[in-house]
Amino acid sequence: MKTRAHLFRDRAARDHSPVTYIELFFDLVFVFAITQLSHRLLSHLTTDGALKTILLFLPVWWVWIYTSWTTNWLDPERANVRLMLILMMLGGLALAIAIPDAFGGDGLLFSASYVAMQLFRSLYMVWASRGVNDARARNFLRISFYFVLSAPFWFWGAFVDANMRMYLWALAILIEYAGPMVFFRMPVLGRSTGADWDISGGHMAERCALFIIIALGEAVLVTGATYSALPHDGPTTAAFVTSFVGSATLWWIYFDIGAKRASSMISAADNVGFIARNAYTYLHMPIVAGVVVTAVADAKMLAAPVAVSDRVYLLTACGGPILFLFGNQMFKWVTSEQRFPPLSHFIGNFLLAMIAVAGYFAHWGTLTVGVLATSSLIFTAQWEWFSLHGGWQRWAPWLGPLFGRKP
Repeated sequence: MKTRAHLFRDRAARDHSPVTYIELFFDLVFVFAITQLSHRLLSHLTTDGALKTILLFLPVWWVWIYTSWTTNWLDPERANVRLMLILMMLGGLALAIAIPDAFGGDGLLFSASYVAMQLFRSLYMVWASRGVNDARARNFLRISFYFVLSAPFWFWGAFVDANMRMYLWALAILIEYAGPMVFFRMPVLGRSTGADWDISGGHMAERCALFIIIALGEAVLVTGATYSALPHDGPTTAAFVTSFVGSATLWWIYFDIGAKRASSMISAADNVGFIARNAYTYLHMPIVAGVVVTAVADAKMLAAPVAVSDRVYLLTACGGPILFLFGNQMFKWVTSEQRFPPLSHFIGNFLLAMIAVAGYFAHWGTLTVGVLATSSLIFTAQWEWFSLHGGWQRWAPWLGPLFGRKP
C-alpha cells in the first residue's frame, strides 16, 4: 500500500500541482486527433458529415478530459504512472488513426481503442487508490460502471451500417456524459460526493488551457499548410492574413483574462470539483469545437477567397466563432462573480449571426464574410479588454454599467 501511495501527488508539499512533461507528451496524440477531426470535417461538409464528426469529437474529448482528471491526483513523475500514460498514448494513436474511416471499415478499431482506454485508465485508478484512498477507489468503480454500461453500444455499433452506428454510438455517448451529471450514481455504491473530487483547480485550468492551445495550433497549421500550397496572389494573401488574425483573436478572447481569472477562482474555491465539472469538463467542449470549425472555414476561404459564400461556408465561418464565444461566455460566467454572462460575447454572437444571414442573401464572397467574422471577434475582444482593464474609466466612464465594473 505504501508503494501505491507514492503514485499520487503530494498535495501537502505544494499548493499547485504542476503540469509535467509526460502530460505534454501525452497531449501530442491529441494534436494528431484534432488534426484528423478537422480534416474529416473539411472533407465531409454536409449535415451528415458534421453530425458524424461531432460524434467522433465527443469521445476524443471525453478520454482526454478524464485522463486530465486522473493526472490531477496521480504523480506522472512515477515510472508506473508514466507507463500507464504511454500505454494510453498508444491507444490514443489507434483512436486517432481510425477517425477518418470510423463510420466505415475502422469502426471496430475506433470503438475498441476508446473503450479500452477508458476502462484501462479507470481501473488503474481503482487499483492505485485501493488502500490509499478508498473513497476515490469507489468513485472510480462508479466511473468504470458507466463505461461498462456504454461499451456494448460502442461494439454493437462497430458491426452495423453507418446510420445505425450513429444512433448506437450516440446512445453510448449519452450514457457516459450523463455520468457526471448524476454523480455517477449506481446500485450498491450509491453516488459520488463533492469530497470525492478534491482536485488541484490550478492544474485542471492549466491542462484545459493547453488543450485550447492544441486546437489553436491546429488552426494555425491548417492556415499555413493551405496557404503554402496555393498561389500567393492578393485575395489568397488577404485570406491568409484574415485567418491568422482570427486565430490570434480567438487566443486573446480566451487567454487575456478569462483563463487566468478562472484559474485563480477555482484554486481558492471550496466546491472545486463541481466548478471544474461545469467549467472545464463540459463548457470547454464548445470552445474547442468552435476553434476546429473555424479552422475548417479558414481552409475553405483560403481555397476560394473570391467565391460566393454558400450555406456550408457561412455555417462554418460564423458558426465556429459563435460556438467559441458561447463556450467562453458560459465559462467566464461560472468562474466569476458576475450576475450575467459577458455582454460583449452576446453582442459578438449577434453580429456573427447577422453576418451569416446578410452573407446568404447578399451573396457576399468568402473573403468578405471572413473579414467581417474576424472583425466581430476583434470587436468582442476589444470590448472585453476595455471593460476588464479599465479603458472605459478613462475615456467613457458613463459606459461603466454597460461594461461591468468587476474583472
